Amino acid sequence: MTAGNLIFGFLAILKIFEGSFLRETGSANWRHSYVVSLQCILAACLFDLLDGRLARLGGKESPFGREFDSLADVVSFGVAPALLVFKIVLYDLPSRIGWIIAVFYLLCGTLRLARFNIAATYNLGTGTRNFTGFPIPAAAGLISSITLLMLSQYQQEQELTLGYAKYGLVALMLFLSFMMFSKFEYPSFKGFNWRTQFSPPKFLLAVVILGLNIVYYQWMPAVMFVSYLLYGFLRPFLSRAWRREIEEEEEDEDTPTEQPVESSTPRDL
Repeated sequence: MTAGNLIFGFLAILKIFEGSFLRETGSANWRHSYVVSLQCILAACLFDLLDGRLARLGGKESPFGREFDSLADVVSFGVAPALLVFKIVLYDLPSRIGWIIAVFYLLCGTLRLARFNIAATYNLGTGTRNFTGFPIPAAAGLISSITLLMLSQYQQEQELTLGYAKYGLVALMLFLSFMMFSKFEYPSFKGFNWRTQFSPPKFLLAVVILGLNIVYYQWMPAVMFVSYLLYGFLRPFLSRAWRREIEEEEEDEDTPTEQPVESSTPRDL
């Protein structure tokens, strides 16, 4: 699954260069290459979603898998989205501002992955159930899904590269760069696997959401990623019962609990 993540990230980069070449030569098919690259990034998000769950289900979690996953994430969710947005709109910005923004996003995403690996290695942070800061796969999925929605709405390339759409993508990329280092906590949903027992209403809702993503693939992924982003802002105001219902926080028998951090300060005084 991690290899699939990396392969689709690399394919996305190849399609971005293909689309840029077609665009510069005046071909009318440049839009299709960008759309395929966006779909490859979203496919990489799907593989990234599955790899950890398959590892947990088979009891094959390891430091090697975590490092391999992070390296693949740098390519699929760092390099590919930054290059994509740069090639579509950022290169038009004056004084090299565009490539500075793209590099800033890539740097923030890579540093966020390094921080996550350190926290996982030394049992720091909030444990395995939550992410501190917006995850880079979700950031890449949000940028890609919004860009895919824009490409499906605009009929002429001038409508995308000129006007407010360009500045919207710039603002979104900067905002997500800061969100990856924010203190907002997001559920990892690692409790969901093939052994999770869903109630009939939840199972029906999952089927409906999956069907909507298949039928309305041009805009439904954007709704999903935006909802996940907003949930981090609303989560502190929800009761623990609501969070448990949404996130399925019940501990599995094989899920290790976070070890307490040793401290020289007496507690419970």
